Amino acid sequence: MEPVKRVRSKTVVIASSNIDTDQIIPARFLTTTTKDGLGRQLFADWRYRDGSPNPDFVLNKPEARGCRVLVAGRNFGCGSSREHAPWALLDYGFRAVISSEIADIFRGNSLKNGLLPIVVDEAAAHWLLEHPGADVDIDLEAARLTLPTGVVVPFPIEAFARHCLLNGVDELGYLRSKLELIERFEARFP
Repeated sequence: MEPVKRVRSKTVVIASSNIDTDQIIPARFLTTTTKDGLGRQLFADWRYRDGSPNPDFVLNKPEARGCRVLVAGRNFGCGSSREHAPWALLDYGFRAVISSEIADIFRGNSLKNGLLPIVVDEAAAHWLLEHPGADVDIDLEAARLTLPTGVVVPFPIEAFARHCLLNGVDELGYLRSKLELIERFEARFP
């Protein structure tokens, strides 16, 4: 996993509410156990028409290229639990998703896979939804989002998830980093 300390990027906005995991990555693409290439299927039913790019969909517009932050409407990532959803977002190039509400299971899957889900208050969410392409600065160490207006928006993040993201490790990687301590402890109980 790539460490996440700071993300500076323009935003891409998909203002719809209740974007579920089947819209993020349709079930027909869940046949793989690897993350590679899933970005091509991200929002597939919205991005493509008969196999060709839908010019009206935001991710197909030139201004979306290189953006690492997705801003979405309320209740992003609802629906079934699938790690493929954060995998697809990451493979596409996103490092963070911002919304006023992010579904719990999606949030957990994101944190475990290196995607930063950021929940902000209604005022910040409204501003971001109304200003697509805004340059934002996300500082994970300080747990704050800075808008181009200078407004600083703190966001909640669990200490362990923050530690793992900052250090680019998942839960297993964290446990493996403590292997020497674990083995010493186990040696005390033959």
